[in-house]
Amino acid sequence: MMRPLNGKIVIPMAHPLFVTLKNLKGNARGCVYTEPIWGIPYNLYTPYVSVYMLSFGLSDARIGLIISIGLVFQFVSALLSGAITDKLGRRRTTLIFDFISWSIPALLYAVAHNFTLFLVAAIVNSVWRVTSNSWSCLMVEDTDPKLLMDIYTWIYISGLLVGFVSPLTGLFIKNYSLVPTMRALYIFAFVMFTIKFIATNAMTKETKHGLVRMEETRHQSLFSLLGEYRQVFKQILATPKTMYTLGLMLALSAVQSVNGTFWSILVTKKLLIPVQDLSLYPIARSFIMLLFYFFLMPRIKELHFRNPMLIGVAGFILSQVLLITMPVQNYWLLLVSTLLDALSLSTISIQIDRMVVLTVDAKERARILAILYVIVISFTSPFGWVAGLLSEVNRNLPFILNMFIITCGGILVFLAARHSQKPLETPPGAETV
Repeated sequence: MMRPLNGKIVIPMAHPLFVTLKNLKGNARGCVYTEPIWGIPYNLYTPYVSVYMLSFGLSDARIGLIISIGLVFQFVSALLSGAITDKLGRRRTTLIFDFISWSIPALLYAVAHNFTLFLVAAIVNSVWRVTSNSWSCLMVEDTDPKLLMDIYTWIYISGLLVGFVSPLTGLFIKNYSLVPTMRALYIFAFVMFTIKFIATNAMTKETKHGLVRMEETRHQSLFSLLGEYRQVFKQILATPKTMYTLGLMLALSAVQSVNGTFWSILVTKKLLIPVQDLSLYPIARSFIMLLFYFFLMPRIKELHFRNPMLIGVAGFILSQVLLITMPVQNYWLLLVSTLLDALSLSTISIQIDRMVVLTVDAKERARILAILYVIVISFTSPFGWVAGLLSEVNRNLPFILNMFIITCGGILVFLAARHSQKPLETPPGAETV
């Protein structure tokens, strides 16, 4: 609230997140400011991808198989991502592989009408694991470490804000039906994605560490660079906190994979919620997560990880119980389940992001991230296929699987807390926040 002081109106200090956003410079500015250009088309089509495939006669099991095969190819992309990012540079890798992994698949999905074409699109899209690594390095390497948590928070917020456009898809589906709407949205996505990638490239420059790694790897092949991963892997194994973080990354990735694929199927086929009404729930989810990031996250981000994460685990289990036990077409209970899911996963994910920042050696960021991604994909890739088989037996079973996985995550939290009963410490070579 504005207060008078000596006859003048004084505006109190702005929220720290807005101060950070206003003062962003360099690569962080180029990465954060352009993110909504990607997020708008992505959020328009992503809630409907599974039901879009169902409309062409694909079974639950085949949809799950596409997800699992896509994860296998993500494994290969993640394995190569560190070497590619070091050899080509963060900026060039991001431009090339963003176009390959997002623009091209958008066109493929726009014309897909059978299992084969959807599978090809998913395989090409899997290359995003390369650009995920290079883009992360591009954004943070020349950035003040003290700003990193706020920057990551703005990336989350950006995705949530653009999520408010998702009801437009419901209106389009209501007026023009599902398939024509999705085809048009994918073409729109191709245009917007391409604009975003060009804009990011124009607003950024190669990082200082990226230039060093490009020079160091100039005369090395990708395979020789991969051979150096053994020492980096030993470094990860020798860092217990990184190992606990990895286990939590595995649990979170698995439940997100199951939720992202089978939530809309259960809601439309078992709970009998009309497809055009699905967009109501991403809005509610986005709203509650925005409140979390602006008002709760600043309060909990400095806390020891144990209690916030255990509360998140308990909340997520409750959300899944509600989801599989609620009556048909109960919009209000579905809303409660959605909000619990949003708060719980937000609490867990922000703590995991914090743990990654604090336990990764900045000098080996690209290669450590590559190895972590590879391990996560290796262990979670079967879950899409398994969940698809379970869904064909009973559409509740994938969410019972989710409860089991997140319970394992809770056990890991207890073990990690026993290992360190004090706030996370920064190991030598890692950045401080």
